[in-house]
Formats: sequence, C-alpha cells, structure tokens
Amino acid sequence: MTQELDDSPRHWCFGCGKLNTEGLGIDFAVDGTRVEGRFMTRDSHQGYPGVTHGGIAATAMDEAMGWAMYAAGAWAMTAKMEVKYRKAIPLNEELVVTAGVVRDRGRMLEAVAEIRSLAGVRLAEAKALFVRLPRDREQQLQEFFLGEGSPA
Repeated sequence: MTQELDDSPRHWCFGCGKLNTEGLGIDFAVDGTRVEGRFMTRDSHQGYPGVTHGGIAATAMDEAMGWAMYAAGAWAMTAKMEVKYRKAIPLNEELVVTAGVVRDRGRMLEAVAEIRSLAGVRLAEAKALFVRLPRDREQQLQEFFLGEGSPA
C-alpha cells in the first residue's frame, strides 16, 4: 500500500523531498548515528559532458550529513563544508551517499560523508562543521518535520 503524501513543504526538500521532481529524492536509512541513501544522477545534473555537476555531489553529501545530525539527536545547519572530488561522477547511475557525525563539540558538530558507486568506488567525500540551532528554532523544525506536539 502506497502512502499518500500531503502537500506540506517538508516533502519539497531538494535533497530528500518526494514531491520535488527537480530534486535528488534521496531515500535515507538511519542506522544509529549513521545514514545511507541512494539517488540516481540524471542528464539534468550534467556539468561537463557526461559528468555530474560537482554541486549535485556536494548537495547529496550535505543532505546526508544533515540527516546524520538528526540521527544523532541534533537540529543543526551547515556552517562550513569542504568537498574532495576523487573521480568524475557519472550521469545516469545510481549512487550511494553515506554520512555520520564524528564529533560533538556542544554547540558545534562535525560530520563526514562520501559518495560511492554501487561497485564501491569512492567518487567524492566531504567534511563539515554544523552549528546547533537555537532552542526555539529547533522546536519549530521539530513540529514542521515531525508534527505538532512532538517531543523536543
């Protein structure tokens, strides 16, 4: 049975939203404080001919690290991100993006992510610094994504 999605803005996220036909549509699985998702590169993601634009890779890893923040119990936003591209990222291929929080410094958190081909070839990696949101903003986002009356 397929669940019907409402038209809530939470389903329009460029990285993971199921209603955003222009987005990546990454479907994440959470395992403790690590996340893994799959997405398909498309012709509309092209940078150089036949190669996915680096911004698409950066977006996928940023999204994965954001999900890792949530998995670690933190509502946080990216403050700084460094990306290393290891190989050209092909178009029209399914890719795997993984991420995890590696250090919790209180207000700041550090995360890492990578994109691999289905064959396991590392294509790109990133590390980022995230900053926790103020308590009132955290509550707003919790209600937005999880519904009214969600525990903070």
